[in-house]
Amino acid sequence: MFVDSHCHINFEGLGDRLPQVLENMKAHQVTHALCVSVDLETLPSVLAIAAEYENVFASVGVHPDHEDAREPTVAELVELAEHPKVVAIGETGLDYYRLEGRSIADMEWQRERFRTHIRAARTTKKPLIVHTRASADDTLRIMAEEHAHEPGGVMHCFTEPWPVAERALAQNFHISLSGIVTFKNALDVQDVARRVPLERLLIETDSPYLAPVPHRGKSNEPAYVSHVGRFIAQLRAIPEAELGAATTGNFFRLFAAAAPRAA
Repeated sequence: MFVDSHCHINFEGLGDRLPQVLENMKAHQVTHALCVSVDLETLPSVLAIAAEYENVFASVGVHPDHEDAREPTVAELVELAEHPKVVAIGETGLDYYRLEGRSIADMEWQRERFRTHIRAARTTKKPLIVHTRASADDTLRIMAEEHAHEPGGVMHCFTEPWPVAERALAQNFHISLSGIVTFKNALDVQDVARRVPLERLLIETDSPYLAPVPHRGKSNEPAYVSHVGRFIAQLRAIPEAELGAATTGNFFRLFAAAAPRAA
């Protein structure tokens, strides 16, 4: 019924109990999950999980927060994306939230890394998973300059107001909402949840982070994406099954390499 479009089940606390994590998914009607890469150093653990479990997919990328991570090249990302379970490039993007005394001008290394990922996505024709925090204008500007609309992709764990969502939608991107949407004060996110076209909506956990109500403050896991879906269905005043079917269909259309093969 639901798909977790963004999780990190290779991280400590989830990776060491994967059979139970997968069982919990099944119990909550969560059929598939996308385990997202954050650096090349831990990518082997992501690929190993995807290879072992039929209903788990992988991405290839280096997170903008990982300043000390090995820097990828376009050619390297393209080669890694040939893995049969890799369905996306990322997560990538910009994050100016913790500048730690530096200026935005000092973040050119992030902007160059982002461009590298977009170019790899255009080459592979696999969608981008974009992270943006305190950096929406630069994120969208670079997406436009690098023609990110060609592969398209998803603005993951979206927390910006509706005008930013509109600009991302215009660039052929989906909007993915996490457990933040269930938080009482997340009014901007709830507004986006009501307004984004249903055919461009995804849901995620970003686990082990950002557990939704009623698990807020605890470790998150893919099973809890069901709470995200249920909450958004209530916001939109539509049946939960309709929300689940739409977001699941959107996932397999966007991440075409994950789509079931015809017999």
